[in-house]
Amino acid sequence: MKIERVEHLHADAGDRNFDFLKVVTDDGVVGWSEYNETFGGLGVSAVIDGLVPLVIGKDPRAWEAIVTQLYAVRRQAAGGVVQQAIAAIENALLDVKARALGVPVYALFGGPVRERVRVYWSHCGTYRLARWQAMQIPRLKTLQDVVNLGKEVREKGWTALKTNPMILDVDEPYQHAPGFARRSRDFPELNADRHVLRNVRDQLAAFREGAGKDMDILVDLNFNFKTEGFIKMARAMAPFDLFWVEIDTRDPKALHYIRSRVDIPVASCECLFGRRDYRPYFEHQSVDVAIVDTPWNGVGESVKIANMADTYEVNVAPHNFYGWLSTCMNAHFCAIVPNLRIMEIDPDVVPWYDELVTTVPKIENGHLVLPTGAGWGTEVNEAAVKAHPPKRR
Repeated sequence: MKIERVEHLHADAGDRNFDFLKVVTDDGVVGWSEYNETFGGLGVSAVIDGLVPLVIGKDPRAWEAIVTQLYAVRRQAAGGVVQQAIAAIENALLDVKARALGVPVYALFGGPVRERVRVYWSHCGTYRLARWQAMQIPRLKTLQDVVNLGKEVREKGWTALKTNPMILDVDEPYQHAPGFARRSRDFPELNADRHVLRNVRDQLAAFREGAGKDMDILVDLNFNFKTEGFIKMARAMAPFDLFWVEIDTRDPKALHYIRSRVDIPVASCECLFGRRDYRPYFEHQSVDVAIVDTPWNGVGESVKIANMADTYEVNVAPHNFYGWLSTCMNAHFCAIVPNLRIMEIDPDVVPWYDELVTTVPKIENGHLVLPTGAGWGTEVNEAAVKAHPPKRR
């Protein structure tokens, strides 16, 4: 078996595009992976194209050897889009090997330690506030809308939701995201001012009212504050019994300082690349939960990160705000690692979301049922991808 060709496909996903990699072998086996160029990864497809000559003609079943070579030839430009390109190739090769053997990907890693994965409703309210038009989903503008959404989450059987800071007490409500210079009036300052604290407290009270006392609530603060602000935000949110507060910072010592001064479990690391990036966060005891992006790192590398986290008594959770193929890839990661906390999923999506794959994962009672088919357990529906061509960004 040899790799014959590699190509990428792209589909409109409303406020962004979904990106897929296809690896085809000389005996007709096809492997798929999902990656993403929209959020910080501009140029991943071009890097993949640059790496393809090193892959063509190789035996895809020796995926570890191929990935090791790709790391070596790009060692002087490690991380970033290079890492994301290598990960996309790695994940597609895992799919090829598993399909060639007629087994799920998790069988390549010793089989699953669980068959159901608890999931949470991510970007709850955030997409309905900031991206409702592009994604063709209901609009959210008021605290009563937040209460109603909390009820919806509970009535649909979810047991956990994650939201982001929203400013709702203004004429035109918006997501508080100055750390990304996107959809926020507060850029470039990264401060937890009184109006932000007040709005987030009101937002959490509304979610708690609608979702009920048994719903686990998570809050993602991203890169939107400095150390002082993260502490102020966490302390302001403490009365709402949060599952975790998600904090992004490039300084593991600063994150340890934050964690030592708040009473909410701290999750972080979703933007890191490889074991070397994660190690200082473990050594400094910076996190309760290490978030791992498997499309960025590769499922093989992500399992190694999770294994390293386990030696520091740290749980892991996948970063998963992409499409159904990514959800399946992350489900296999979740099936393998014993130190799993919970898994992210975005239910607020474009109407054609389900059409982009051949098999939609099953979610029941707040849990994802592990796929049992060969490879990832689903494939990209190329006809549907072509029917929804990508938008220029």
